[in-house]
Amino acid sequence: MNEDPRHPTPQFLRAIGIHELLPQQEPFVVIDHLVSFTMERTVTETTLRADNLFMEAGALNASGLVENIAQTCAARIGYINKYILKKGIQLGFIAAVRDMTIHATPLVGDTIETSIDIVAEVMGMILATGTVTCGDKTLVTTNIKIAVKEGG
Repeated sequence: MNEDPRHPTPQFLRAIGIHELLPQQEPFVVIDHLVSFTMERTVTETTLRADNLFMEAGALNASGLVENIAQTCAARIGYINKYILKKGIQLGFIAAVRDMTIHATPLVGDTIETSIDIVAEVMGMILATGTVTCGDKTLVTTNIKIAVKEGG
């Protein structure tokens, strides 16, 4: 790999199969691929399909939006473990979701972009802000805390 894993190109990231980075498997995977990565900010992209488990009446429900943000955190952890630390996938668990505002819900066929910005990482806990957008419209903002299981 000629790529600097701490500063990967978008082309390199899009070529990574998302299942390589996540502990979740189908039908629970709700992100399609990594778009950008830094230690401070990670972005994923997803095109919503009708068979998504979290679809209700053609829209991604609140649980699906939280899971989408959590899986963006998981993709970041998976990328760091595989490409920087050279170790296996770690399990993470949603410890808290706070101040979640849903301005609108995305619909089947929409392509959403989900970004997480790391606020703090300490003792196996990751605090991040999450934002889901569709085009130039912000759909969701929240604060999320992920507990990462040691090992991997």
